[in-house]
Amino acid sequence: MKEPIRISGIIITYNEEKNITRCLESLKGICDEIVVVDSFSTDQTKTICTTLGVSFFERSWTGFLDQKNFAQEKASHNIVLQLDADEVISTELAESINTVKGNWTHDAYRFNRFNNFCGKWIKHSGWYPELRLRLYDRRKGYWGGLDPHPSVSMEKSTTISILEGNLLHYSYDHHIDLTIRSAEYAKQAAISMNKLGKTASNFKIFMRPVFRFIQDYFFKRGFLDGPEGLLICKTAAYYTFLKYLYLKLINQGKSIE
Repeated sequence: MKEPIRISGIIITYNEEKNITRCLESLKGICDEIVVVDSFSTDQTKTICTTLGVSFFERSWTGFLDQKNFAQEKASHNIVLQLDADEVISTELAESINTVKGNWTHDAYRFNRFNNFCGKWIKHSGWYPELRLRLYDRRKGYWGGLDPHPSVSMEKSTTISILEGNLLHYSYDHHIDLTIRSAEYAKQAAISMNKLGKTASNFKIFMRPVFRFIQDYFFKRGFLDGPEGLLICKTAAYYTFLKYLYLKLINQGKSIE
């Protein structure tokens, strides 16, 4: 019989006193170690983490992708489970993870993230189902892609399976927070795209948002999520508009600050 593998939970934080306790508590009974990489929070994040006995590191912010790879390197075990501070492992997902912990047969595992927006669980709108690869062997995977939405990139020869249960994501308490964060993320995405040599045309600026809204609201049935679904889909279109607008300005050598 195989010995159970050991798992390191990894989390990056900045001013997460509101969320971090709930996140850390959900990892109890799953992770053999929890690593938190914090970007010098000014609230009680550090106090909460050290009180709960995690391995706590402080590092200046260098972007989501770089911070997550740094956290991965600090883990003591090769199997890592990455969470954001506003995420929680559900009971069903915890059971699934503990099952594979005792019988590790793949290199990585995906599971769905279930998003809570303004107190409502969103079941459509391009937000669900939303498979995320978060449990993996760091020897065969790393964080890649573009800020602000990097993802785990696994070697071509790896095997990946899907686990039952949801990763619960408590996203935004107020719709204005989604709008503000979307604008910030659009700017970061434009900067990342420009570094890769991508360009934006007027067609992309004005038509991509339209396509995005139609896709999320109609084809992905955002209308079934009620007013919240409409707001989410409108904001996704707004994010897309800003992303390509910022990209064009950067292409032209103009500042977006």
